[in-house]
Amino acid sequence: MERIGIDIGGTQLRIALLDEQYQIIEVYKTANDRSRGAQENCAPLVEWIRAKLQEGHQLAGIGIGSPGPLDLRAGKVLNPPNLVGWDNFEIVRYFSEATGLPTYLNNDANVAGLSEALLGGGKGAESVIFVGLSTGFGGAFVYRGELINGAHCNTAEYWNSIVCDDPNGRGSANPGCLNENAGGTGIERVATEYYGRPMEPKELFDRYYAGEQTAIEVFEYCTEILARGLANIYWNFDPDVVVVGGSIDLYHPIYLQTALKKAARYLPAPDSLRIEKARFGDDAGLIGAALLVKE
Repeated sequence: MERIGIDIGGTQLRIALLDEQYQIIEVYKTANDRSRGAQENCAPLVEWIRAKLQEGHQLAGIGIGSPGPLDLRAGKVLNPPNLVGWDNFEIVRYFSEATGLPTYLNNDANVAGLSEALLGGGKGAESVIFVGLSTGFGGAFVYRGELINGAHCNTAEYWNSIVCDDPNGRGSANPGCLNENAGGTGIERVATEYYGRPMEPKELFDRYYAGEQTAIEVFEYCTEILARGLANIYWNFDPDVVVVGGSIDLYHPIYLQTALKKAARYLPAPDSLRIEKARFGDDAGLIGAALLVKE
């Protein structure tokens, strides 16, 4: 049977129809309008699903990947900072009642990691860590084909791991955490402090490639923090493979490469830290959401 995968984003909602091999057949997207509530924004997705049912598609169910925090047991979105007007939205109940289909929910980074673990860079491995390295850090831990969520859906939320003495925190982030010192927002924050003016990661990398000393210092600092984070992941999870995706690694692979070299000194056997590239890009969330659906 076919499946539905939904990817909830702060500015855009995407939904896909996938076949039994989890190949995407069709994708529909619509804006996530902050002036409207969660149900209003999700209504076009419900209509799209109903249309597929009317066309005769046999659907096993709906899987949803959403930014957290989530209450998986209750099937609801709690209070994600990038989903305005979605607080305490019972998203599983909404879709299941509106379509009559079994509906499943998990964190957006988790479902992206699930797709990469089962079908992408981690395929065939018993234990897989997924790292989404872009504006921030996304993470997932998949063991023997199953997502490990934890009691509060916080397993593998290593973006908030404290890795240095830096006192800065932002929003829900811990001071000195990995995200605020080595993710996209972290690179921006550190570069801004070094230069005394706002600086986005792209400009920082351009200056680094040009050999500018200050940019090199920022790069060396952030890659050292990332190295500590990767070492912590290794010691805490001991995975067979770490699958890395995200825009920073896609456009600036030297960042991860440098961090891996630095991480080697923290590991007993550096070659045991196996890194693979993510394969599904932006579609990882849609594929992973569909993987939540059980026959």
